[in-house]
Amino acid sequence: MITIKNKEQLVKNGVTHLNRKARALALKSLESALNAIDSKQLMKSKLLLKNFLLKVNGCSFDLKKFKNAYVIGGGKASGSMAEALEQILDQYITKGLVNIPHGNKHKTEIIKLHEASHPIPDKSGVEGTRRMLKIAEQAKKEDLVICLISGGGSSLMPLPRDGITINDKRELTNMLLKCGATINEINTVRKHISDFKGGWLAKKACPATVLNLILSDVVGDPLDFIASGPTVPDSTTFSDAIKVFKKYDLWDKAPASIKKVLSDGEKKLIPETPKANDKAFKKVYNVIIGNNRFASLAVCEHLRSAGLNTLLLTSTLEGEARHIGVMLASIAREVALSGNPVPKPAGIIAGGETTVTVTGKGLGGRNQEISLAAALKVGGMDGVVMASLSTDGVDGPTDAAGGIVDGKTMSRAAEMNLNPEEFLAENDSYNFFSKLGDLIFTGPTGTNVNDVSVIVVL
Repeated sequence: MITIKNKEQLVKNGVTHLNRKARALALKSLESALNAIDSKQLMKSKLLLKNFLLKVNGCSFDLKKFKNAYVIGGGKASGSMAEALEQILDQYITKGLVNIPHGNKHKTEIIKLHEASHPIPDKSGVEGTRRMLKIAEQAKKEDLVICLISGGGSSLMPLPRDGITINDKRELTNMLLKCGATINEINTVRKHISDFKGGWLAKKACPATVLNLILSDVVGDPLDFIASGPTVPDSTTFSDAIKVFKKYDLWDKAPASIKKVLSDGEKKLIPETPKANDKAFKKVYNVIIGNNRFASLAVCEHLRSAGLNTLLLTSTLEGEARHIGVMLASIAREVALSGNPVPKPAGIIAGGETTVTVTGKGLGGRNQEISLAAALKVGGMDGVVMASLSTDGVDGPTDAAGGIVDGKTMSRAAEMNLNPEEFLAENDSYNFFSKLGDLIFTGPTGTNVNDVSVIVVL
């Protein structure tokens, strides 16, 4: 069971009885979301092995017909996915390697777990990716390659194109993460400076059969953007990647090696990423085993069973985190004042992935920033709580999963001489919530399907 480690203290931080009750409901519902998307359980629920026949999502694979079964992949959930796959397939796996975040505590016997850096890629990630590529390239027509793909795979599986160094890619990744670009925009760039992403892995694994088991962390589940789509046709071009740079005024600041690759690609001097008509994808099967909707619906179900009127606003939420926080707070106020869009007691859920345009020098993550912005608008209301967390347990470059606020957050901050507006201006939500004791801690969850925000109005 995945739990919020400091749940008891977070509930106690509610000054009033009604706030404590609302906090408990919100936090327990978020725990239900995390357990609904436990990657090991999802793998075991989606994959069925019986009499040599592996069934998944309506597809069947006769393991007796494959000479070898290789396992490769990467992402924040790939360690637990690999653990589950070994338990399911066991002796059918020939060998494998997946890149996982540093500090991962999963254990496997056949599949090598190779630690690498996230969100900024490192040399260890490059080494592991090269080894995966060698496994894919040795696969023959009679072999099966199973790819375990989850959020974080783009950073954890780096393989820069010739001429681009890992330091260039690290610099670029840092620039893109801070400018407010969406994950789709970031991955558009990543695909075009990589020899692994954007369909290149499928190209190298051809003519083997490829089964991709995917835990989606991208809004709307576009396959070619999840972990930058190493095994699916790429819908973007070099020109699209250049447009991302220019949109955020980064072209002149980008490393020269990256600009050269993108410019050469736009001029057709180097090959474009593989597209849908490429024969490499004829024997590729893609299965999404879990996504944000799974998590968001689990929150709905938990709150409904607790007697609340529930509404799933969306599982495709996007936008600037602080603006989303204000929007969610305004919905909470409307419910409290008029009973719209659902009457009290109410639980409203929004899932997806927001962005933070970093202009300050503080520390925080998008969920903490959503919560801080919401706190400014729900002050003085009793029984109104908003909590938001990242399902991987790591919100931005912090050790917290997210934050929680209620109608007394502003008055508690005032008693401690904390100015929420100043913390928000500095993108310093982590230190604000740390002083209040309202950071949510889960530790790394071993899964990742973006973020979930919940509003409880009693």
